[in-house]
Amino acid sequence: MIVVTGASGFVGNALCQELSQRNIDFRPVSRSGKSSTSVGDIDGTTDWRRVLQEADAIVHLAARVHVMKDDAVDPLAAFREVNVDGTVNLAKQAAMAGVKRFIYMSSIKVNGEGTEPGRPFTTESPPSPRDPYGISKCEAENLLFAVGAQHGMEVVAIRPPLVYGPGVKANFRAMMTLVQREVPLPLALVDNRRSLTYVENLVDLIICCLTHDQAGGKVFLGGDGTTLSTPQLMQSLARAMGLNARLFPVPVSLLKSAAALFGKRDMAQRLLGSLEVDITATKQHLNWVPPISLDEAMKRTTAAFLEHRL
Repeated sequence: MIVVTGASGFVGNALCQELSQRNIDFRPVSRSGKSSTSVGDIDGTTDWRRVLQEADAIVHLAARVHVMKDDAVDPLAAFREVNVDGTVNLAKQAAMAGVKRFIYMSSIKVNGEGTEPGRPFTTESPPSPRDPYGISKCEAENLLFAVGAQHGMEVVAIRPPLVYGPGVKANFRAMMTLVQREVPLPLALVDNRRSLTYVENLVDLIICCLTHDQAGGKVFLGGDGTTLSTPQLMQSLARAMGLNARLFPVPVSLLKSAAALFGKRDMAQRLLGSLEVDITATKQHLNWVPPISLDEAMKRTTAAFLEHRL
């Protein structure tokens, strides 16, 4: 029996669908419990005993996620309450219940916010989290491996970059909206490198980490195995929609200056900066390759987007 926390979320929903299709026994868990087992709020006091009955493994997806405008008085404390205290509490109860493997959905933000040209993040890259979300994920990883070592439970951490796919929201959906409306964008001169993770590729990696006998005790970087510049991403989305991306040239230095002037440095980093992930070690250690190509992933993502908008 596999317990999936955060089952109603973007990745959790996709994972539960795939587990069902593969006839793998699982128990979906979420805070609301509308279509799954409810546990209420997640923190250091949550009682997981009921959902851990007969569980062999856990995929812990539930988290306080990164948001653009965090209204918490102390964002780091708020992230730690769920992502650190809540995760460690679950891990300790899981170990006592006899759970053998704990898959933790971390984030590439543990490694940092960006990469230098030709120097992608690898499994050997030292952690360097910069924001409260990344710090909380890094702390949770460290404590999880300690709990696992103490109790004999195998812990696996997966750090994906941006996850996209049918139903994706936030920045990726906003980008598709701009492309679909053929809005002219001043991004033609941007020459960065961004790695992405198609949700079905991430789900396949999770299931591989559940079953592979050499996955325990390791950190794996997720991703599609390809990198795109922002203009290439826009063009790929447009091509999948049967459109042409309308990009025009503006010096990147000018774009950065304008972003700083209007307090949009974070947005500029995502559009103009690089965040590249090398998944070579993941593929070699697990004998795994992302099953869905970039072109197919873009087709499926944009098709769902267009269907929803009609």
